[in-house]
Amino acid sequence: MAIESLNPTTGELLRSFPEMGKDEVDRILDAAVRAQKAWARVPVAERAVPMRKVAALLRERAPELGRLAALEMGKPVKDGAAEAVKCAWVCEYYAENAGKFLAPRPETSDGSKAYVRFDPLGVILAVMPWNFPYWQVFRFIAPHLMAGNGGLLKHASNVPQCALAIEKLMHDAGFPPDLFRTLLVGSKPVRGIILDPRIAAATITGSEPAGRAVAAAAGEALKPSVMELGGSDPFIVLADADLDQAAKVGAVARTINAGQSCICAKRFIVESTVYDAFLSKFTAAMQAVKVGDPMQPGTDIGPQARTDLRDEMHELVKQAIAEGARPAMGCTLPAGPGAFYPVSILADVKTSNVAAREELFGPVAVVIRADSADHAVQIANDSRFGLGASLWTTSEATVERLVPRIEAGAVFVNGLVKSDPRLPFGGVKTSGYGRELGLEGIRAFVNVKTVWVK
Repeated sequence: MAIESLNPTTGELLRSFPEMGKDEVDRILDAAVRAQKAWARVPVAERAVPMRKVAALLRERAPELGRLAALEMGKPVKDGAAEAVKCAWVCEYYAENAGKFLAPRPETSDGSKAYVRFDPLGVILAVMPWNFPYWQVFRFIAPHLMAGNGGLLKHASNVPQCALAIEKLMHDAGFPPDLFRTLLVGSKPVRGIILDPRIAAATITGSEPAGRAVAAAAGEALKPSVMELGGSDPFIVLADADLDQAAKVGAVARTINAGQSCICAKRFIVESTVYDAFLSKFTAAMQAVKVGDPMQPGTDIGPQARTDLRDEMHELVKQAIAEGARPAMGCTLPAGPGAFYPVSILADVKTSNVAAREELFGPVAVVIRADSADHAVQIANDSRFGLGASLWTTSEATVERLVPRIEAGAVFVNGLVKSDPRLPFGGVKTSGYGRELGLEGIRAFVNVKTVWVK
């Protein structure tokens, strides 16, 4: 089986790579275990040296990395370059803070001394998606290599060149060559790799079905795992919100990365007294988003990453319309080459509609009417997902009252949901478990070791 890199703008085959066989994966695993055992003995301050170097290389190579992402998954070049720069930020953040996060913590006990250590677990398998081909990987690399672990990357099969570019960055920065490697394999071998005793833990960012498969394998092997899965994030607009700002930010929140993000705003839940006014302003903001060639600097969003994913999403849109949603904008499959889809709005959506129940992974906004603020939160929570949520109100009292009731891993008030190296990131319900980033992220795959001394 070949791992193919296809240009979603043109459909052109860019490159093809042979899938690694079991013997090659075994050799990489053996070498990674040896490299990690040596790396675990390297002081944290010394681990930070290549981590800072890879940050510098990410900034230096941002333009070419942006171009590569545009070619492989359709992200506009400026956005791909910005993504690489954000990866540099997370590397610098953990290079600066890992020593503090991993420092032994003194505790009181009946011994003469007691403390808690945070020791690495070993080699971690990261199963990563195509939508942010650099950021998703580096938010794994930065904390867990600084913690003393090793890493193996099973990237999405449609971005092999991005995966190999990450491996080269790590090697060029001076990390031990076998400490981080890319595995060019499909999904079938993943279960066996997780079950392999040389793998200490697994993390995945991806779809709900993929997460269930990885979690099942990790559970069978009694290995820790972190799941960052799908989302149908609510964007709650209350009657006292700044509607102009909410509409402007909402258009970005729905269409960033062509709507292909777990934390994109997907369900716009609007209090009835401002529903029509918001929809009008939101439609104008969505109409201003420019869809086009991702290689051109003026493009806001490019094509969807794959034609099959675009077509699957359109089937959900058609079903939503058949169930009573009103196509207020777009919602038609364009003719011509490429995996393009128009910026779209489904209005007057009922909570029973498929568009309100499933994750639409593309630039399609779902607008739902709520009778009150309390009803809006009820609608927001009426989902199997619980990744992020955005709440729009000018009342601090409303924020204090509603935020504890919103079932999500993060709530951003008067702003779009985003990931930040300083803040823990993850979800609840079928959006996953565990946390990346922040203090919690670096401690996700460590042995929390109690030491008691008499």
